[in-house]
Formats: sequence, structure tokens, C-alpha cells
Amino acid sequence: MEVITSHTNADFDTFASMVAAKKLYPEARVVFSGSLEKGLKKAVESVRLPYPIDRIRDIDLSRVTRLILVDTRHAGRIGPFGALIGKGVDVHVYDHHAEDKDAVRGTYEVIRPYGSSTTVLTLILKDKALDITPDEATLFMAGIYEDTGSLSYPSTTESDYDAARFLLSRGADLVKVSAFLRKELTPEEVSLLNEFLHSETSYTIGGSEIVVSDGYIERYAGDIATLAHRMMDIEGMSSLFMLVDSGDRVHVIARSRTPKVDVGKVARAIGGGGHSSAASATLKGMTLIEAKETLLSALRRAVSPERTARDIMSYPPITVQPGTILKDAMELMRRYGINAAPVARNGTVQGVITRQVLDKAVFHGLFDAPVSDYMTTEVETVADSTSVDEIREKVVGHGQRLLPVIKERKVVGVITRTDLLKLLQEELQESLTGASKKVRHLSKLMRERLPEWVIDLLRKAGDTAEAEGVKAYAVGGFVRDLLLRRENLDVDIVVEGGDGIAFATDFAKRQKARVKPHLRFRTAVLIFPDGFKVDVATARLEYYERPAALPTVEQSSLKLDLYRRDFIINTLAIALNPGKFGELIDFFGAQKDLKERTVRVLHNLSFVEDPTRALRAVRFAEKFDFKIGKHTLNLIKNAVKINVFRELSGARLLDELRNILKEETAAKCMKRLSELGLLRLTHPLITWDMEREIFFERTRETLKWHELLYTRDKAEEWLVLFLALTDELDEEELAVLIRRLMITGKKRMEVLAARREGLKALSILNSDGTRANSALFDLLQGLPLEIIIYVLAKAERESVKKALATYITRLKYMEVSLNGVDLKRLGVKEGPFMGEVLSELLKKRLDGELSSREDEEAFVRKYARGKKTPAGK
Repeated sequence: MEVITSHTNADFDTFASMVAAKKLYPEARVVFSGSLEKGLKKAVESVRLPYPIDRIRDIDLSRVTRLILVDTRHAGRIGPFGALIGKGVDVHVYDHHAEDKDAVRGTYEVIRPYGSSTTVLTLILKDKALDITPDEATLFMAGIYEDTGSLSYPSTTESDYDAARFLLSRGADLVKVSAFLRKELTPEEVSLLNEFLHSETSYTIGGSEIVVSDGYIERYAGDIATLAHRMMDIEGMSSLFMLVDSGDRVHVIARSRTPKVDVGKVARAIGGGGHSSAASATLKGMTLIEAKETLLSALRRAVSPERTARDIMSYPPITVQPGTILKDAMELMRRYGINAAPVARNGTVQGVITRQVLDKAVFHGLFDAPVSDYMTTEVETVADSTSVDEIREKVVGHGQRLLPVIKERKVVGVITRTDLLKLLQEELQESLTGASKKVRHLSKLMRERLPEWVIDLLRKAGDTAEAEGVKAYAVGGFVRDLLLRRENLDVDIVVEGGDGIAFATDFAKRQKARVKPHLRFRTAVLIFPDGFKVDVATARLEYYERPAALPTVEQSSLKLDLYRRDFIINTLAIALNPGKFGELIDFFGAQKDLKERTVRVLHNLSFVEDPTRALRAVRFAEKFDFKIGKHTLNLIKNAVKINVFRELSGARLLDELRNILKEETAAKCMKRLSELGLLRLTHPLITWDMEREIFFERTRETLKWHELLYTRDKAEEWLVLFLALTDELDEEELAVLIRRLMITGKKRMEVLAARREGLKALSILNSDGTRANSALFDLLQGLPLEIIIYVLAKAERESVKKALATYITRLKYMEVSLNGVDLKRLGVKEGPFMGEVLSELLKKRLDGELSSREDEEAFVRKYARGKKTPAGK
């Protein structure tokens, strides 16, 4: 017996292909291997065929000598007929699906990459000049139309059009074809469609947007696949995977309208089958969650561009010369925080040296031996184009700690076990959470949040980078605050693949800006004609010679540059080059930390290398209302325990302290610093309690009050708050702290030196409740504004507060109308007496005894006459 069959859940392409095959094998019996789609059942009943369509239960499998498979090549998809494969049965195959390692191998095969299997068989019938009735032509046309979306899917080929033209010439009725394919939804299907629409999740994988939707039903019916096309039409999707949980199994229905997503390839990877635009699979013994994880994993393998060594390697590589002595190699590894390094001469790899080997060699006193004596010379290397799978095999299979990456015989990077673990973590995270790596573009957000001139400046920076053959990125707090929707126009640009100073110089010429370079740190400041500044840096890595020291800088990649940053939330970057402008770069999960509102460091020695980061962690946490990560908090506590601030320069400590004092949340920061033991490291006698907090906040309120006066004098606000913070220190203790913090600047030193006089004036005011304005002026006029505000905040008596406020608002800026020229006109000659007259005028003005120029002139005449010494002497 010969049998023509196809896959279960048969559709129009399946049925049409079986009928077409019957014309090639007239003695064969046509048998469905399983269920049919609902729409197809009606068509089978309405199509007039001169032979019956058999059921699988009517076939004695032991009598089958030839099996003709159409529209499938998978033994697992042909029901009971699968048991015949490999049992001596002759198999012929007619299919349009892509080649697959698990496909059934026939003794005779016709495989063509057309839009439908019906096309394959129709063109064979045409070539053989076999007669086709109008009813058959109509059925065949329905098969082609269904699988090609009425000749509109990307999988449609010229051959499908040729087959359709031929069928039209043989009487195919397009009205009947439309009737065959028209699928009205039942109320139950509408409800299920709604469930699928509300459960859809969009993923970007390999640059393609893929929608995954899921739902539960008690009993699966193949015609549910019709809902996939409805969903794609409603939502305008390019590819869709529907997961249908029917209790003991999950059915996967896949459709695609883009050549970038071959759903057949994905379905085959999970045990199903189909072609590039339509496929299905059944996953038994899985929950819906497990099925979704399996599908996402298959999607990443099938759709994502293959990742290679260049995608995951760390570069530029830190190498050791063969002649380097072991002691120096040990120091190099300590400096960069690495555990292994390639040994290379002129870029050519000679071997690999590990810290473990160095430790043992140094223990045995081999300090001055060359690295070449103890390096591992049997080293596996990979090309920059080597696939990740092959890299895994070399690292895991061969147990090699570090894998040099070679391009044109030179080492261009390294891959470590850590790199592979990070990759594995990414894949696992994507699988468990659906947080698939997406290329996120911020162009829209930038237009919403940034002034047009800033966006134009960033675009021009990208154009300059492109012209120089380098890459430019906006980085750090500017990007962080953009995502947090906070105002921040402090633009920092990092240049990768070139020199930041050279880039800044070129950009400055194009924009008529000035450049201030800093050669040691390979940075520059661009100063534009309107005064706007942009910081430019070369992508660099830093290492610290000792705890709390300033870093030593070397050129690096963007990834390593961002890795040196203080906290993960500050490791974001935005690409500026044309073609990728606005693309967000997130190597370390900063978006996750922003979402979770958490401050975390990137590595465990962060606070040892730069203790000011501990203060900065508190500042960011309070400023953004974030929490400090548990591990980061433990690292801060350890830094306090070992007193890493001991070696920190006062100037750097002052910078961070000043930044904190400038924040609106300064009081909260101080409280947190006190709780963590950081405040006393600034000075052991500085404390923070409720009383101190109340005074500090009162000082801030006093500053705000003064700011709203809009006087011509501006106070250095952080300095006033510094006075409030150190209020409990005596003169000698404050002097010690000033020296420790290396506070500089003539005005600042004058302010701090005047604290004693300010407190003395406050004491006088407290003891003398009433005082003439002129006496108040004489008491306060020599004090800096910052001291007056500080004293006002300290004042507790209302009369004293009123007196100080009166001085700030009226008396401080009061002047007389007359000047020296006026006095000479009134008969007062230059000399001490003129000064005396001016002083008396001001005193009378302050005390309200004079209110006009005329009053002043009358006073001068009277005052001069009343003196024993004649006017002018």
C-alpha cells in the first residue's frame, strides 16, 4: 500500500499538497495523520473528489510499503506514521521547508524554497502536463494563498506567482478561495483572542521585534492558529509566537512576516517544524513558564546574530613582556586588579602568566627571575571572529583561565572566565525575566528633556568624532539624570579609539570654542563663546598606587572607562556618532539600579581606592531618594573601620564635603554620614544630633530668606553651612580642621577667621537688648556676610534676630547723599574733619534723624558752625 500524508493539524496547504500528490501517485491512499483545522474540515466536505479521504484508524501500518510525505519532513509530526520511518518503508518527500538535521531522509525528494508546498507540486503537475480540474485548481490556489498570505508574505517567491497564474488558467475560482479562507470567529475565540492580546510581551532579539503571547484553554484545537493572523493584523506585528497551555502540554504557534525571523528554524529547535513564515511545536511535560523560557532560549540562538570574541573580550589587553621580572609582573597585576595576563613580545603572544604562579614563585624568593621562565607556553588562543560556543569549549574544556584574542597575529584583547560568567548571567537573566537585551534609543527622550541647542551640540560632537574615525559618547551623570527626568546640563563626553584632547581641539575649531587641556588625565574642557562648558576625556582606565591616592591614567575602551566609575548608576553612555546617535549603552545594569533606586559600587576595593566615594554614595542616595545596596553598605562600614580617610588629601575631602553642603538634602546626608561613622572621620568632635540638625536646617532657611532679598551681595552658601556644621568646634579645633581640609582663598579665610568676632558680636547683642541703628552698624559692618547669616541663624532672642535682619536688609547698604565735592561746596575742606562729617552724616541717617539731601546739607552747616575750630581747619 502507498500512503500520502502530512503533518497533524492539517491546513489548506497540507490538503492541497496531498490532493496534488494523488495525481502523481494515483494508486496511493490519501490519509490525514491527525486533526484538521476547523476551516479545512468544511472545505474537505465541500470539495468534490473522485476518491475518499481515509482516516488513520482505517490504515493497517504493516501493509504500507511507500510513504509519500508532503509539507513536512519530521517523523514526530506525522502521527502514527512516524513509526514507519527507518523500518524499510520507501519514503518520498515533497516540501518547501528549509533543510534540517532532524529531517526525514527520503529515497526520492523534491525540496524547493517556495512559499508553499502546493506550489512545489503544482509546478510539477504543470511540467508533466497533467490535467487539473477547476475544483482542484481552486483548492490548490487556496493552499498557496493561505501559506503566502495571498502572495503578500516575504516568503513568497516568483514561483508562487507562476503557480497561481497557471491555476487561474485552469479555472481557479478566487471567490471560492476567499470563502475557503474566510474564518469567522466564534464568541469563545473572540474571548481567547482578547486574552492573547492582553498577555503579549514584546522582545527585541537580534534587532527584530518579536511578540510572545500566552493563554490557557481546556482543550486545544488546531484552528486556534487562525487567531495568530488576526493578532498580527490587529497589532501590525512582524512576528508572533503564541503559547497555548492545554494542561499537560503547551502548543506553540508561530507566524512571521519578516525574513529576519525564521519561525520554522525556531520551531525545529524546540521539536516542532514549519517554514520560515508559519510553524508550530508542542512542548510536553512543561509549565507555561518553562515553555516560555525554552522558546526565548531558542529565539536567542536562532534569531540573534552570533556573538563572537570581539563582542565579549576585554580590550585593550594588559600584557607582560617576557623579560619582565616576577616582582614587577606581580605589581602590574596588583595595579590593574587582574589575575592573569598574556606574555607578549611586540604584540605576539609567547604565553600566559597567572597571579597564582607569581605568588608561589615570589614565596620561593624568585623575585628577579624573568616571566619567560615560569609562564605557561602551551596556550590556546582565538581569533576575534571565533564564536562564543567555541570559546566556551576552550575555556571550560581546557581549563584555561585566560584566552588571548588574536587579530593579524597580534593580541587585541583577552577573554576570562569572568567574561563568560557575565555572558551566562545575561542569558539566564533574559530567560528568567524576559529582560532581553534591547537596543534602547533615547532620541525621543532627549528631544523632550533637552534644549534644542544641546542636542545640536551633541550631534556636532558625533559628526566630529565620525570625521576623526573615533567614537564619542555622552556619559555619566548627564545620562543618569536624563533617564531620571532631572535637570542636568553638565555634559561629559568620552572619546573611544582616539585622543580626547585631539578631539576637543578639532571640535573647538569647528565651533569657535576654547580648549583647556589637562595632559596628565588626558582630558580637556571646551569653553564655548556663551560660556557653556563641556568636559571631554579619553576613554581610560585608572589604577591607584596606594589607597586614597590620585589615580594614574591610561588609555582604554569605553567599557573599561565606565568600569572605573564610582557607582553603577553612573556607568551609562549615549552614542553620539551618526547612525547610532541616541543609542543607550548599559554594560553593567545601570538601568536596573535606577529602576530599583539603589546605589551600588562596581568592585569591592572602590572605597579603599577612593574614600570620597563613601561620601558620594550617601549624597546620591539622599539626593535621589535611593537606598545604598547591602553589599555597598558593608564595604562603607569596612572602609570606616580601617579609616581609609587617613591617607586622603584634605582638598579632595573638602570637594566632596562642599558638594554635599550644596545639596537640598544636606541635612539628611549629614545624618546618614553620622550613622555610618563617616562624619567623625572628617573631625572626631563633629557630631550630629537633633539639636545640631535643627540648627543646620535653621541656617539653610536663613540662607533661603537672604536669597529672596535679592541684595547685591551673594553669600557663599556652602561656607555658611560649613560654619553651622562645625559650630561646636572651638577656635583651635576649627583651625586644625581648616588646615586638614586645605581650605584656600582669601575671602574664605577671612570668613573663617571672622567667626570669633561674629560670635562676640552675638554675645554683645544678647546682653544689650536695645541698641541704636548706628551702634548696630558699627558693631557689624566689618563682618563678612556669611558670618552675619551664620550669627542670625544662631540667634535665639527675637530682638537680636530683628536687629540682625534690620542690618542685612537696610543698614548694611545705607549711604549718605552728599559726597566730598558737596562738602567742599558747603565749606568743608579735605582732611580729617571731612571724614568726621561724613561719619556723623551716616550715623544720623542710620538713626533716622536725616531723611533727605536738604536735611544733610542743613546738618553739615550746623555741625560745622558748632565746632570750636572754624570750618575748614
